[in-house]
Amino acid sequence: MHKFFSYLLLFCYVSVFAQQPQKPSSVEIYHKIEKLNFLGTALYIAAHPDDENTRLISFLSNEKMARTGYLALTRGDGGQNLIGLELRELLGVIRTQELIEARKIDGGEQFFSRANDFGFSKVPDETLQIWDKEEVLQDMVWIIRKFRPDIIINRFDHRTPGTTHGHHTSSAMLTQEAFGLANDPNYAPNQLKFVNTWQTQRVFFNVSWWFFGGKEQFDKADKSKYINLSTGVYYPMLGKSNQEIAALSRSRHRSQGFGTTGVRGDDMEYLELIKGDNLKDKQNLFEGIDTSWNRVKNGKKIGKAVQNILDNYNYKKPSSLLPALIEVYKDIQALDDNYWKEIKTKEIKDIIAACSGLFVEASANSQSATPGSEITINWEAINRSAVPMTLKSLTVYPDDETFIHNIPLQNNVDKGDNFTVTIPQDIEYTSPYWLKEKGNKGMYTVNDQQKIGIPDIIRDLYISFEVEIDGVIIPFKRELVYKYNDPAFGEVYQPFDVVPAVTTKILNKVQLFKDNKKQTVQVKISAGKDNCSGKLQLKLPDTWKVSPASIPFNLETKGSEQIVSFEVTPPSHSEEAVAESIALVNNKQYDKEQIIIDYPHIAKQQVLLPSIAKFTKADIEIKGRRIAYIMGAGDNVPESLRQMGYEVTLLNPQLITPDILKDFDAVIMGIRAYNVLDDLIYKQQILFDYVKEGGNMIVQYNTTGHLSIRDFAPYHLRISRDRVTEEDAEVTFLAPENPVLNKPNKITENDFKGWVQEQGLYYPDEWGAEFTPILSSHDKGESSKKGALLIAKHGKGYYIYTGLSFFRELPEGVSGAYRLMANIIALGK
Repeated sequence: MHKFFSYLLLFCYVSVFAQQPQKPSSVEIYHKIEKLNFLGTALYIAAHPDDENTRLISFLSNEKMARTGYLALTRGDGGQNLIGLELRELLGVIRTQELIEARKIDGGEQFFSRANDFGFSKVPDETLQIWDKEEVLQDMVWIIRKFRPDIIINRFDHRTPGTTHGHHTSSAMLTQEAFGLANDPNYAPNQLKFVNTWQTQRVFFNVSWWFFGGKEQFDKADKSKYINLSTGVYYPMLGKSNQEIAALSRSRHRSQGFGTTGVRGDDMEYLELIKGDNLKDKQNLFEGIDTSWNRVKNGKKIGKAVQNILDNYNYKKPSSLLPALIEVYKDIQALDDNYWKEIKTKEIKDIIAACSGLFVEASANSQSATPGSEITINWEAINRSAVPMTLKSLTVYPDDETFIHNIPLQNNVDKGDNFTVTIPQDIEYTSPYWLKEKGNKGMYTVNDQQKIGIPDIIRDLYISFEVEIDGVIIPFKRELVYKYNDPAFGEVYQPFDVVPAVTTKILNKVQLFKDNKKQTVQVKISAGKDNCSGKLQLKLPDTWKVSPASIPFNLETKGSEQIVSFEVTPPSHSEEAVAESIALVNNKQYDKEQIIIDYPHIAKQQVLLPSIAKFTKADIEIKGRRIAYIMGAGDNVPESLRQMGYEVTLLNPQLITPDILKDFDAVIMGIRAYNVLDDLIYKQQILFDYVKEGGNMIVQYNTTGHLSIRDFAPYHLRISRDRVTEEDAEVTFLAPENPVLNKPNKITENDFKGWVQEQGLYYPDEWGAEFTPILSSHDKGESSKKGALLIAKHGKGYYIYTGLSFFRELPEGVSGAYRLMANIIALGK
């Protein structure tokens, strides 16, 4: 079984319940009440998912009881994926959800800017040219004004450009500007319609051994000038150390492969004060800041009441404190400070529900529905305390349709029923809001100010349960969900989605035309509702011919699918084009493809993107036919190879034998194969012998981290962190007569035009004399990098190592990448 699929199954059981509603224990309720009595806020800022220090976030949230947020400027769209084939914006959706799940564990909250993770950047100057610096800065100011942190902690150092990822340094540099601008009423005044200016009191830099070149150097360094924060706390009521909680949070980053083992004992975090007043008490980052209820007008009474509840907390019977909690709720509603009123109202409502065992839920009878359709909503309400309650009403939003019940909720008597509602015709489809409009390389487009920073999909359909407790009516908001019983896992929750009546998908996201012959293009049509009929069109530029002009379809039941075929004739000349599939139903156009991201450790996600594909007419010849592809961390290269005309077999490393390999013209190792496939250590000699007998072995990039085998090449080869991030960097041919640049396709500088995101990564910086370097290029201001493509004759065959980003270029239909890959495979043929 492929490693990342094994990985998914391994964690399926423990993760499938991540989407279920929280049902806190008595100890967890007490912890919530402690946080209710602390009015301090901290914001951690870095560039990507996985940059955050979960130990510090957990410490601030669970030990100091602070409201703690993590602002990741990007959603991690530019990285690699160790659990599946999603890249770019789809990978960003996965990593967004992983961060949301991480914050559920460590107690933090999650925020993002509109910045797009366009890939590795060496210096902040490049980063801030590709990002819209002013827009990212405004987003940071917006989140500071909205979240109102008393302290900010940067993961990275603003004073060291060029020593780490350009995104990293940029996140710290922009923080220094945002610190002052957030309190300037003349900066981004449009935001002040929704928030007030805000002055954060301190900014810290979270010092780490990374910045000293290693742990040994860090251990020797003088750290007396830093704040030495003791974070190795053990929480007896939770039964976990701070580091164990942090490790559970960190391990949510599964697409990054960042599973972490929890540790126990003393631990230290080091902080350098960058802005604000010095600390006398080095363990109190909030020193001099009133974090009690006294900071709020008329809040002193609330603070005393909450402390009294803590002092008299009954672990066996939390409901005994409901009358006191209701009084606190009423006092919070009377506050003039809308910021703290909103935050603490949410907290106190959660505590009241938890103490009383109040469970309210609304679930749909199906996982999805279309605008204008009717759905049945099943509701449930139960009061598991002796305190009398009445369910006054249920209100369905956004239509504000109220169902009056006045149903008494007696102790431990489950109540429930169902009703039918019509989904508004103008409701938005469920999809990540930052993907609904076309962005650019550096930024996502979000024009609604109030949406900026929100981490998750925004769902407009929800239900408010108005419950009367001790004479006070309290609304409890619940998102509409879908749940079902799984024979293996029992109760499974999924989000409820609003879907289009029809979605379409061009089955080949890249269609390669090597000559002037017409090809069949297949499009799948999927129904979001019953009785859906219309016609489908495939749109291309006029230089391409499509037949027929349209195809009728009729889908009788929701969820049914139909595949139709068009004949497409390319132009006589080389050309790249975008094909678009459009369904017409009752004179309305539907042009979206539905992508479902469904991994057990995150909430199921529907993503709606334009239903398009890349068509490439290119002059390509191939030699050799049969390819064995050994999948590494996961990529779409095999499908691209099939488009080129190769017969591709996905080969499990355990099945590698001399007899199996002898029938293949080339063996290609998927990206990071030697990082993730430990079984290769037992197969390496077989692979080398295959090359000796005349085969071609093509190894795509691996990282400098864990390698299953040190000698993965037949000759000396050392991987470095060298890369060329500028995809349009000029390429020099070091061996212009080498067959790889001439046969069967003549490679020119034009073949390196139109590349996306990066030219290549993790190039070797040392290699034996047996290797011939083929290409040289470099980013601006840097020395030439010659390790992009290395070829060595080994016996009768060839061993090829390449850091070129074929895994990005081929699925994007970059014709030059196809032509070069064809030549690599053809070596010696």
